[in-house]
Amino acid sequence: MAATLQVAGDRWSLPAMREILFGNRRFSQIARNTGAPRDRLAVRLKSLVADGILEKREYQATRFEYHLTEAGRELLPVLVGLMTWGDRRAADDPPMALEHHGHRARPAMVCRTCGQAISDDDLHLVSHAPGWTISGPEAQTDTVQPS
Repeated sequence: MAATLQVAGDRWSLPAMREILFGNRRFSQIARNTGAPRDRLAVRLKSLVADGILEKREYQATRFEYHLTEAGRELLPVLVGLMTWGDRRAADDPPMALEHHGHRARPAMVCRTCGQAISDDDLHLVSHAPGWTISGPEAQTDTVQPS
């Protein structure tokens, strides 16, 4: 999670990606709809391009739009999850709603391997980092003998 937040966790990153996802791909649209200061937004968009989350495409001479790359599109569940949670828990009257084929979207986590819904009770953490367990670093044993 920490590595993901290094790339996408800045205050303006997720709102900018949301705007691009919803078709607002020009700098002026992103700035207007996010309320981000233009100088900070420019730096953040440049960083997201450098990190491979966005790509800049020319649509007129010296005019550009931003598009999500494959890596950026992989963040869709994160964006939708945050929006869904915020609509239920943080916004009294959400200004927009997500629809899917004409009905209100009800996103859920589903395992692509077995097709079943994923709940927190179903998840089990397995550490692949040498010297670590799910509780953290393995206890070090002292090999120094008291004199």
